[in-house]
Amino acid sequence: MTSEERLTVSRPEDILGFVPHTLGYWPHESLVAMTLQGKTLGATLRVDLPPPGPEESLALFATRIGEYLAADDQADGVLLALFTDRGWDDASIVSSTLPLLDALREALADGGLPVKDAWLVGGGYWRSAYCTDPDCCPMPGRPAAEISDSRLNAEMVYRGSSIGESPGLPGAFTAVNRPVNSCLVLEAEEKYLEQLLPWWRNGGCFDMVLKAWQEILASSGSLSIPPEAQGFLRATLRIPSWRDAVVVMAAAGIGTARAGADSCGLLADGGQCPLRPPAALMSSDPLRGEGGTDVEQQGGSDGQVQGYGEVLLGLEPPLPDWSAMEALENALTVLCNSGGGEAGAASLTVRGWIEWCRGRGSFAGALYREAQSVHPGYRLAELLTELLHRGTICGWAQRREAAWRRFGERAA
Repeated sequence: MTSEERLTVSRPEDILGFVPHTLGYWPHESLVAMTLQGKTLGATLRVDLPPPGPEESLALFATRIGEYLAADDQADGVLLALFTDRGWDDASIVSSTLPLLDALREALADGGLPVKDAWLVGGGYWRSAYCTDPDCCPMPGRPAAEISDSRLNAEMVYRGSSIGESPGLPGAFTAVNRPVNSCLVLEAEEKYLEQLLPWWRNGGCFDMVLKAWQEILASSGSLSIPPEAQGFLRATLRIPSWRDAVVVMAAAGIGTARAGADSCGLLADGGQCPLRPPAALMSSDPLRGEGGTDVEQQGGSDGQVQGYGEVLLGLEPPLPDWSAMEALENALTVLCNSGGGEAGAASLTVRGWIEWCRGRGSFAGALYREAQSVHPGYRLAELLTELLHRGTICGWAQRREAAWRRFGERAA
């Protein structure tokens, strides 16, 4: 599908069938809000349904939803879908969800985003939240199979989109059976960590590590990583300043990573690095030299050096390198499948950060939890979990021109 093509929605079943493709999984006990820009779907927001409570707590929840959706400054309306398995058996589904829907309608209307329609979706049925015509909306509702059988859902599947398992399942992001070469990887990891630790502030070694990782990013994640190279990469993730620099490089470039490290005073020692990465991580392109391109400093949108904090919060650069971040994600998936421990936790945590940057907080939270299960007390996972629980949204995800799109330029 080219960027000019569009998916046409003609029925509610099409919209509801599009939701799990957008999220990557079928939501449970969730509110899904989709902004509208005229007749075009804009941003999609998923949050856990709040527990039953007084009007005041529902109003606070609805206000927070309005604040999230306000990030889409081109939106002129909202569609709502409540996914829940409660209230279908006793036909209380409409009456039990009405207080929340009323709070949402009021809060969103106050923010200039009127609710155009709303639906209730369960495991076996779905229905309009406002329809009272028994011919159109019989109790408890219409068969949920109408959603999976919708024309748009079929088209999405035909075009290669798939719906995965809920990210909340334990162990969803780590290998059940380790690769046969995992022992070789872990042995190499310990060997390289012992060699690298004394040089963690050396500028030459810092550049060497970034250029080794640049080989991975330049491969778009397709580069096969031998056990020795995996061990080296896992060892570099166990040095926090190098780990953070790799993350910044993926989003904002190698120059930003180097300039940010200099501005933070991380590189106290200069000189050449006496260590070399495995041969698989050294470029064979004579124009790029050994291990990558030359380092150049980069500035932010205001001409200042971009700090690590600004990049990690998605405030700089104006547009991240989504393809490099995907390549990093692919490599980290390989590394965390080779073993847990601190390096495994680092791989899972950075994957969670990438998902957070995409606006997929459910996946981010699940990856952070997985990281802490393989290495309890992993500090970066704890800090990013706190950021997620505060409801902080990545800066890139809040701007349409910078936000990641699961289907590229496609819209419904």
